[in-house]
Amino acid sequence: MKIISSQEKYKNSLFNVTEQIAMSPDGFEIKRAIVGHNGSAVMMAVDERNRILLVRQYRLPAGRFIWELPAGRVDPGETPLQAARRELKEETGFRARHWKKMVSFYPSPGYVAEKMTIYLATGLTAGEAQPMEDERIECEWFTARQIEDCIRTGAIIDAKTMIGLFTWKRFFSARPA
Repeated sequence: MKIISSQEKYKNSLFNVTEQIAMSPDGFEIKRAIVGHNGSAVMMAVDERNRILLVRQYRLPAGRFIWELPAGRVDPGETPLQAARRELKEETGFRARHWKKMVSFYPSPGYVAEKMTIYLATGLTAGEAQPMEDERIECEWFTARQIEDCIRTGAIIDAKTMIGLFTWKRFFSARPA
């Protein structure tokens, strides 16, 4: 596929919207409005007791408070790992000595160009959180079993948290949780 047309329709500090047309060599055409985004870094902070740190905050699009893995936008000129280190400290106050990339994915590739990368953060040191002025964030430690129960009952509805937990349990957990 080759992009044959792209027009920016809207832009703000978080994302932009473009209307794009792509065409294949045989003439097949796709027209879409695309939400452009620098990407997000997601932090799965796991302590020495194998507990996972989640944050709770109000999410306007969902219209409710949500428990989720901490995450934040990758700023221009920043790598996803740099963003993960910055965001973990800002949102939770924690710093991590060890970082390992777990997985990258597109949460909604039909119209959003946001790529999320989840990092495992271990060797944690507590500190003071520095959330943005429009963020009110509550932090709490959960076991993997508690998170699974919350997913099963619908108390956790966040996709990056589900992907993070299942990836960690399958490929990164040193012991059953």
